[in-house]
Amino acid sequence: MKAWQIFHRGSLEGLSVVDLPDPVIGSDDVLVRMRAVSVNYRDLIATRVERPGALTPLTPCSDGAGEIVAVGEDVKDWKVGDRVAGCFFQNWQAGRIRRETMRSDLGGPLHGVLAEYVSLRGDAVVSVPEHLSFEQASTLPCAAVTAWHALVENGGLRAGETVLLLGTGGVSLFALQFAKLHGARVIITSSSDTKLARARELGADETINYRTFPDWQVRVHELTSKQGADHVIEVGGWGTLEKSLESVGYGGHVHLIGVLTGFEGKINPWQIIAKSISVQGLYVGNREMFEAMNATISQHRLEPVIDRVFPFAEAREAFALMESGAHFGKIVIRV
Repeated sequence: MKAWQIFHRGSLEGLSVVDLPDPVIGSDDVLVRMRAVSVNYRDLIATRVERPGALTPLTPCSDGAGEIVAVGEDVKDWKVGDRVAGCFFQNWQAGRIRRETMRSDLGGPLHGVLAEYVSLRGDAVVSVPEHLSFEQASTLPCAAVTAWHALVENGGLRAGETVLLLGTGGVSLFALQFAKLHGARVIITSSSDTKLARARELGADETINYRTFPDWQVRVHELTSKQGADHVIEVGGWGTLEKSLESVGYGGHVHLIGVLTGFEGKINPWQIIAKSISVQGLYVGNREMFEAMNATISQHRLEPVIDRVFPFAEAREAFALMESGAHFGKIVIRV
């Protein structure tokens, strides 16, 4: 089979397509013929920085969908031909995250899914919603589950609450869609008026261009009658966290899910204390959350927002688009 692998870090030139033996599955595994893979910012980071314990060469990407072509002898829940997506964490089926969970993420310590065939645990795949294409389904395992975990599982989102979203990447747009399904009001930021207009078409109630309004936290308070947002999906990291803490209202939630501005920085904890803010770090989610989210997606026939689909041979170009930041929603590679 063919697969893309990272042979050295520092640039996209270290990402190359290679021929590998077809995977051999164990008794508890399923063999999936991958049909589509989506790219996350995390996958771009993997081409730049080597994580402790990461494989070299490494098959990148955690998110993909395809059909089962073989099942292990002890697998009872799946059959050949089933359309599935793999879970980001291969050993987090339910409950709280554990230390050992962190060694089971695809495209990290484990080889990812940017390949023609992938062996996955039988209890770490989920059914693809019937109305979604493989390309659409491939966007769900990381970005969608993260947004669902933050707003629904952790935040207990309720109708009438206000959600602040930073940027128009995959997580933010899934959060926009889930927030509107729950009857929430959405404020979203971007540096592009074109992207903000598209966000309005998806249901965003208010938009803020953070180049026009660099102190966007002030604008959030204006738009919320000085009450602040109930939820902030914080994807930026230290470069935006202080403003997110200023943007959230008393007793609100700041969901920490991204590090787009890097890993450094210091934060004054006083606002968290004085405003009784719940600040929760979230790293994707478990299989149980994935299945609950898919039930909602199926019920409402929600369709993920895809910016562009690349052929398998142009996987490096897909990563380059992620690197440029020009995308709106998800970037997908058709296998």
